[in-house]
Amino acid sequence: MTDIVREGAPILRKKAKPLQFPLSPEDYQRASSLLTYLKNSQDKRLSQQYQLREGVGLAANQIGWDKQVFAVYFMDEQNRQLAYIFCNPKMTNHSSQMVYLEQGEACLSVDREVKGYVPRYEQITVQAFTPDGHPFKLKLKGYAAIVIQHELDHLHGVMFYDHINKMNPFQLPNVESIRPIS
Repeated sequence: MTDIVREGAPILRKKAKPLQFPLSPEDYQRASSLLTYLKNSQDKRLSQQYQLREGVGLAANQIGWDKQVFAVYFMDEQNRQLAYIFCNPKMTNHSSQMVYLEQGEACLSVDREVKGYVPRYEQITVQAFTPDGHPFKLKLKGYAAIVIQHELDHLHGVMFYDHINKMNPFQLPNVESIRPIS
């Protein structure tokens, strides 16, 4: 946790720079370390030993690395383990329907509880590259789409609470369709 950049650090508000392929050995190792952190944070023994807060996503700028890369590690709604490293990711499509987490969102860079609803697209399509430079495309929905949008925001200098209504944190946007996910 001492390597995680905390809220207020200027790098968290900066648009990250694209990675150049092939990755240098140092950049390849850094990208891999994002996923390693997430796996370790979800292992009870390792998280206690190293005092890690559990995370499902981690962006490069959250470790002080100004590049367009993030990792995710979580179970989706179909009980499939998703473990990906996204290099130079771009959201290429999204639904008009929206969702939000009933309990709100959290972030490894934010050490305080932030109450309020964070509206996200219910379905998205993301294109990215693996650390080896191979392109891939994913269509995601529900919780998985929320996690990816949270991490994509980091790469654009946006924090999750920027999406919360400032006047009324539990007011939802006036859109055609929005529903909670628990």
